[in-house]
Amino acid sequence: MSIFSQVAIVGGTHGNEFSGIYALKQWQQNSETVTRSSFSTELFFANPCAYQANKRYLDCDLNRQFDPKLLADQSLANYEQSRAKVLNQQLGPKGDPRVDLIIDLHNTTSNMGPTLILLTLDTFNTQLAAYVSERMPDAVILVEDHIEPIQQAFLCSVAKQGVIVEIGPQPQSVLRHDVMESMHEMTTHILDFVHLFNIDQVPELPEKITGFRYTETLHLPQDAAGERIGMVHQHVQDKDFVPVNPGDPLFILFDGSEQTWQGDYVAYPHFINEAAYYDNNIAMSMAERIEINTK
Repeated sequence: MSIFSQVAIVGGTHGNEFSGIYALKQWQQNSETVTRSSFSTELFFANPCAYQANKRYLDCDLNRQFDPKLLADQSLANYEQSRAKVLNQQLGPKGDPRVDLIIDLHNTTSNMGPTLILLTLDTFNTQLAAYVSERMPDAVILVEDHIEPIQQAFLCSVAKQGVIVEIGPQPQSVLRHDVMESMHEMTTHILDFVHLFNIDQVPELPEKITGFRYTETLHLPQDAAGERIGMVHQHVQDKDFVPVNPGDPLFILFDGSEQTWQGDYVAYPHFINEAAYYDNNIAMSMAERIEINTK
């Protein structure tokens, strides 16, 4: 019996991230591209109303609504909160899901290249990361395991396993050929690996690969009134996953002074100046470089 019998590919969780949406449209017309003999594949358009409005979301971020407490709270009933509950019933319910794996497709305005985001580092995920890395040398593996998957608020956490395909840079509400090609390629490798994992024919993989683990989120400099007083430094801008040492400049203030990285570790910024995060004054996320064991 296949370990993964039902796989869901989700696009349009954010309505103005067009790569996943148009990938779904292509696969709907050419379903054999995402079909494998050991499992069934379903395609889900997560937030069609936000897409129609050409917005990331109508009321709140859909990809932050799948915390079990939020799903259980029936008083939370704006569009995205209600949509999350519908998707949870279609794909889940979380904790006892119908779907074994969710591949959630995203693009970012940040210069992150093709990034595979994992929620945990069990055997399946570590081997998947190694498989993708060998076939896409430019792929980045980002681990966000600071929260148990069942407690995560991401849409992909509804399934037994969930991963996020995050490709950038791409402006909101446009398409880029190179970004679309990377999304197709990474998704294809994931589907191929799931099939090989199911039939116990995973090829020999390297024992270790390099990845990055999320550590913290940094906000843009603000004054006491919450007004922005600076921006991301040009030495950091567009340099996602390039190391920043303690004391290196991170922000340039409007008065010309600099703010430096005050952490006690070498950090790897990512989601740098992501346009969608400006409503929360988020400047970037930080990560540590890690070695991922695949055995």
